[in-house]
Amino acid sequence: MAKEFNVPPVVFPSGGNPNTGPQQRRLPTAPFQPPRSANPGIPFMSFDIGSAAASTSFSTPQFGGNNISAGGSGFEDEPPLLEELGINTKQIWNKTVSILNPFRVKVDLHEDADLSGPFLFLMAFGLFQLLAGKLHFGIILGWVTVSAMFLYVVFNMLAGRNGNLDLYRCLSLIGYCMLPIVILSAISLFVPQGGAAIFVIAGVFVIWSTRVCTRLLVELASCGDEHRGLIAYACFLIYMLFSLLVIF
Repeated sequence: MAKEFNVPPVVFPSGGNPNTGPQQRRLPTAPFQPPRSANPGIPFMSFDIGSAAASTSFSTPQFGGNNISAGGSGFEDEPPLLEELGINTKQIWNKTVSILNPFRVKVDLHEDADLSGPFLFLMAFGLFQLLAGKLHFGIILGWVTVSAMFLYVVFNMLAGRNGNLDLYRCLSLIGYCMLPIVILSAISLFVPQGGAAIFVIAGVFVIWSTRVCTRLLVELASCGDEHRGLIAYACFLIYMLFSLLVIF
């Protein structure tokens, strides 16, 4: 026995066709926009490039000669770069010329010690040794430092409390007196190695360096005249050591 159910009829507004009725479209959502700044005077907080460029104005910097001269110092008044670094090329040249004459050494030129000239001589010595096939840059710098400390200790022990030779001046004098050894290194490039000629030439240049260095030490430092022989012996050992680099 079938049981009947009462189902209410479905009524469509457009005559029974559900597809012909009005359709409601979903409105597109607006993209994310950051909140505006409450202070209009700060353009970089508004995230609006156009308004920031329009509302912000910067003054263009002026690069002119008047602005430089207004400060009181222009490029024309600046000292040379070598003078700012403490390198006096004229003084180095005068000291070099005085070393070239072992019989007339101008002692007053060496009262102002510097390391620019000695560094150039040591680099030239290393370069000539490199042309001879010997890489001695580190050895030369190390030996000069040890030699300066050796001569400093020897001289101050001889002079006692009255000695006024400092290590800086001692290093400067040893470096400038290396000029004859540098010339020896250049001459050795054209002299056969192992012959008697290179030994004779080396002896002459070692005596040259020893004489100049001894005179400068005795004249510039006090209480050195009475120990001239011992100071000359120490200088002879130093420059003989460097000449061995050239010979062998």
